[in-house]
Amino acid sequence: MASSLIRVLTVTTPGSDTPAPPVTDSERGGLVEALGRVPDPRNPHGTRYPLVALLTVAVCAVLAGATSFAAIADWLYDLDEPDQARLGFTRGVPAGTTMWRLLTRLDAGVLSAVLAGWLRSRTPSAPIRPRRYRTVIAVDGKTLRGARLPEGRQVHLLSALDTSTGIVLAQVTVEAKSNEIPAFTPLLAAVEKVLGSLTGILFVADAMHTQTDHAEQITSRGAHLLLQAKGNQPTLHAQLKTLPWAQIPVGDRTRDRGHGRKETRTVKAVTLHTPGGIAFPHAQQAARIIRTRTVDGNTSRETTYLVTSLTAPDAQPSDLQKWARAEWLIENQVHNVRDITFREDLHQARTGTGPAVMATLRNTAIGWHRINGDTNIARANRRADRRSRDLIDAVTSRYTSTQ
Repeated sequence: MASSLIRVLTVTTPGSDTPAPPVTDSERGGLVEALGRVPDPRNPHGTRYPLVALLTVAVCAVLAGATSFAAIADWLYDLDEPDQARLGFTRGVPAGTTMWRLLTRLDAGVLSAVLAGWLRSRTPSAPIRPRRYRTVIAVDGKTLRGARLPEGRQVHLLSALDTSTGIVLAQVTVEAKSNEIPAFTPLLAAVEKVLGSLTGILFVADAMHTQTDHAEQITSRGAHLLLQAKGNQPTLHAQLKTLPWAQIPVGDRTRDRGHGRKETRTVKAVTLHTPGGIAFPHAQQAARIIRTRTVDGNTSRETTYLVTSLTAPDAQPSDLQKWARAEWLIENQVHNVRDITFREDLHQARTGTGPAVMATLRNTAIGWHRINGDTNIARANRRADRRSRDLIDAVTSRYTSTQ
């Protein structure tokens, strides 16, 4: 591409994007009220235990570290009778199989939306934010390695994380004999349903989602994108790689040191002037990030190319650097926690919607602890288990409460 198509970004202009207004106390609700919106899949005749009571127990138990259907039932069984009664169990408690049959039949999408909305209503109001603040949602998929279906396929879920709060806003199951690309459309719709509007929001994802259809869907909703360009878009990748980067000064550089390694991240960004001058729709800027890492005296170098629909005044190189790193938050702060703390990959539940429902409950537990200021989720689980009465008070109250 000719160098006349680009201009070096040198001026920082504050963006006009502003965060959504905080949720008021009158809009906050308890868990029981929220779960009342989940449809009951059971036959109403002969139903002994209320749906809301069973779902409340499932949420509380996973908040306290339960990792399986049996552990959820055990948590309820171990409660004192007064606490069981507070949760709606006045005539004994259900067997583990009862809990299993219910949770494997729930509508996982509805449950995810309800619990994400409840967590957002409980999130404390944000402090004053930078003028170019922007809500960033990271999209990534995860395979549940223990949930292997009869035909041998493993369950794969695609999730969207609000990187500012740690709340998973939506999660969809990738259909059999498919991949994450077709699942992006229902995921985007689910996020929009939870938030109400996607205007001004930035979506970050790996190269698999650098698809022209994804770009059209995101921008048509008033949102923005920051996506990597790799071999799955060879024309775009070649165009970005051949831009005159040597002529462009460094826009931002960060240096990190820790855990026996040193890492330098250098960002250059350019504005794409000519409409249609690059092989990707709505691309306003291109960026190159070079990561140089030294571990035990060995140095490696990685170059990443990205495109964004944000213009220079709304996305300076320092912003692009920060937002590009946000893509890893869903892996580090959600997926790894589900594996290590909740032992998700060892859980072999595979019936019905059970795998997706359990993943949603784990997402909810992680999000709850994070909005209450916890960074060590395992420790937060143990504390919630020790203080089950305080946990029940916190999640069922109508007002924001920290543990």
